Amino acid sequence: MTRTTDGSAGDADYARIGQDYRQYRRPEPTFARAIAKALGDARTVLNVGAGAGSYEPTDRDVTAVEPSASMRAQRPDTLSRAIDATAEDLPFDDDTFDAAMTTFSVHQWGDLERGLAELRRVTRGPVVILTCDPARVEDFWLAEYAPEVMATEARRYPALDRIAAALGDDTVTNTPLPIPFTCVDGFSEAYYARPERLLDPGARKANSAWSFVDELTARRSVAALRTALDSGEWDRRHGALRIRPTYEGALVLVTAVPALDTST
Repeated sequence: MTRTTDGSAGDADYARIGQDYRQYRRPEPTFARAIAKALGDARTVLNVGAGAGSYEPTDRDVTAVEPSASMRAQRPDTLSRAIDATAEDLPFDDDTFDAAMTTFSVHQWGDLERGLAELRRVTRGPVVILTCDPARVEDFWLAEYAPEVMATEARRYPALDRIAAALGDDTVTNTPLPIPFTCVDGFSEAYYARPERLLDPGARKANSAWSFVDELTARRSVAALRTALDSGEWDRRHGALRIRPTYEGALVLVTAVPALDTST
């Protein structure tokens, strides 16, 4: 697998885009509760693609794996030091952990099937994956103003049936997660009711899809959104979202339980 000088695996270079990640991508409490529920009563948890530590439970024994040096450096002192490794080559024995989790990470992996096979190999119980359904990514209004960005996003996320197939005989459940109005985890759909936030360069930088389009395309997309907001077009088309308490978009929680596991 090719890794950047920062150590980032997959297709995104977090040395370039991840410096302010913790400022814009804070853990959303409603998602954290859903993840905790899916982990069941697991005491030892592996977090792969752990980043700056979002969604790591603090009441369990968590082992974090993160290949990016810049992301490891942003982990708060209250969390354990992350191990420099990738999903595809986990340095653990079989059945080491009660459960495993990964959030907004599988679309970054160089080899999804190998990575998920590794998660299953080292995990006795549930594997919990927070991801987005690529079939729904381009349904979001941002595709009207930044079509290249959202098309890139849709291509990068693995299909849910591909994830399920890679997990073999596991019982796999896909649960859509409604996004709250005040969502503090700033992925694109988090701003469904606050489009002005995406005019902030830092907010866009914290969404890696923007790093895969050229600067001219990005500027054109931002200009289109700004014009739509200034003219009132955005509100005429989507203004009802400003008072919607939740939004059900592409976000989904995948929970895979081994066929012989009865603990959850």
